[in-house]
Formats: sequence, structure tokens, C-alpha cells
Amino acid sequence: MILTISITLLMAVAIFLYTLQPKFGTAPSGERLASIQASPNFKNGKFQNISFTPIMTEGYSMTEVIWNSLFKKFPRQKPLEPIPSIKTDLLNLSKDKNILVWFGHSSYFIQLEGKRFLIDPVLSGNASPIPGSNRSFDGTDIYSPADFPDIDYLLISHDHYDHLDYETIIGLKSKINYVVCGLGVGAHFEHWGFDPAKIIEKDWNGKVEFNDGITIHTATARHFSGRLFKRSNTLWMSYILETPEMKIYIGGDSGYDKHFAEIGEKFEGIDLAILDNGQYNLAWQAIHMLPDEVLKAAKDLNAKRLMPIHSSKFVLAEHPWDEPLVHITALNEASNIPLVTPMIGEQVDLNDENQQFKQWWTSLK
Repeated sequence: MILTISITLLMAVAIFLYTLQPKFGTAPSGERLASIQASPNFKNGKFQNISFTPIMTEGYSMTEVIWNSLFKKFPRQKPLEPIPSIKTDLLNLSKDKNILVWFGHSSYFIQLEGKRFLIDPVLSGNASPIPGSNRSFDGTDIYSPADFPDIDYLLISHDHYDHLDYETIIGLKSKINYVVCGLGVGAHFEHWGFDPAKIIEKDWNGKVEFNDGITIHTATARHFSGRLFKRSNTLWMSYILETPEMKIYIGGDSGYDKHFAEIGEKFEGIDLAILDNGQYNLAWQAIHMLPDEVLKAAKDLNAKRLMPIHSSKFVLAEHPWDEPLVHITALNEASNIPLVTPMIGEQVDLNDENQQFKQWWTSLK
């Protein structure tokens, strides 16, 4: 009995000490916490979605999901071959090009009107704070922080590890001018040594206007947040990146809900909608969209083009690795929304609504 208690205590101490590492970030406090508590979206000690949003769908249990992830095997969760890629030279990219470059999962670079944006970069090869626990697919890690030019605006949708990666952020730190994020997320950046004057934290339905004619609008999403044991103590976000010539919807992670139609009505003419399509499951349908819901969301947004992301890099769900792209492509035959499905590193021309993309996933096992 004494031995068992001793081992348990040692394990508890080891876990506690491990969680003190900077990669876990820190909880909001002081004036930041006060501003959070003043938000109309913060109730009963945490941020709330607009609609009731259960983490688990009725009829499913967290115990079942955890058991399946630990002990049950599902077919083709990882590709047997490396994911194909094209390495665009970002450092020598002409500033007059309006392009997007995807890095797999939910990480991508946008250059628009001479300004550079980076969204949810995860370049360390791991979607978890535990080393080696959720490795990226072969072929997906062709970029490192050294490959990036200076970034005018880093946009973070929420603070989950597969969207806010400590190693990547530290590697890019000297290149980042401004950080734009939801309320509370700035605590992590300040903890990591970022200048508070360069951290812009916003609530839903806000905006950040810059002298160069660019506006970043903040909007709701249907999800949750949290990096350690505390859940929803920081705000998850979607964005509308607007210039005089273009509007891009940056969806972050979200379940389907009425906010897509409301955003589509408020911001007429979304040129490109970038939406969460992958790592879904009926068990958590309220917080991640299924492929048919992604198409519904794109229609609600009145989007001219749809870029489905959140796939092709990590195993975070039970479905085959290529299923999100296979399903949305098949379902889209009835909808006929132009799909933007580049390879990792391939240039997406933001000015060319007719640009065609190969179905690169069909040749992989």
C-alpha cells in the first residue's frame, strides 16, 4: 500500500512539474482576466457558444471515445506514402502577388495587398504537447520558421495545440509584427516574451483597422478552447480579412450553426471561405463540421470559393486520412462550389477564381 501511494505521488509530482513548461502557456489574470469577465460571451466562469454546444453528442460518451482512441484500430488513418508537396520560396516571393500557401491541417500563409498574414502555424511536426505522441504525416513538414519572411499579422483562431504550437511560435517570434487573437489568448504570448503592445486581443464582432486599408473583423465560431486542465477560459474565433478588393473568411474550428448565415448576410460577397473539414466524428458533431455541413456553411456564407482544411497532416479522429477530401469532393458535385484543394506549399492565386487544382489525394494509399 505504501509503495502504491509513493508511486502515485511521484507520478503526480512528475506530471505537475511537466506542466510547468512554457509550452503550456498560462491562464489569463489581472487586467486581462477583468476584460474577459466583462465580455457578454463569458458566463458562469467560462466563454460560451451562442447556441448550446455539447462537447459530446447525445448517445455518445467521452469514456467510449477515449477507449477507442487508445485501444481500437481504424483503417487508413495514416497514408502509407508521403503526402506530396511543392515548396514555394516565401522569402523571395514578389510582394505584388496575392496568394495563399497551405502547410497542411489548419496552417497557412496569406499575402494580400503587400501584407503578410500567417494563420495557426504548426510546423514542429507534433499536434500535442507530449513529444512524439501525435506526429505529422510523412511529407507534410517541408517548412520551418527559417523559411518565412517577416509576418505583418499572426492570426490565431484558438489556443488548442494543433492551432497554437509553442515551438513554432518561438521559432517565428523575431519575425512577427502583430499578434491578433481572441480574449485571453494573449496571455500565452506575453508569457512567451512577446511585447504586450504587439498583442491585439478581441471579442467577437470586433475589428482591427490598419492604415494600409486592411481590416480584420472578428467573428464567432462554435467550438471551445483550453491548453491544460482549464476549458474555455480563452476565446475561440473566426475572422474576415477584408481589403478594398477582397474578403476572405478564416473559419478556425467550428461546428455548423446559424452564425455562418449571419456572417454571410453581414459581409456580402465572401471571395474565399476557409473552413474546418476534417477530424470530425458524429460523437463531437457540435464542434467540428461533417463534409456536408461544410458545404452548407459555404452556401450560408455566399462564398465564391471554398477551401476545406483541418486534414491531411495529423490523426485526430477515426476516419481514413483522405475521407474529408474524398467526401466533400463527391458531395460538391451537386453544389458545384469551386473547391480550392492545393498540395502543401502550392500557390493559390487569390485573384483567379477559375484556378484548377489536382485531386492529389486520389493517387495515395
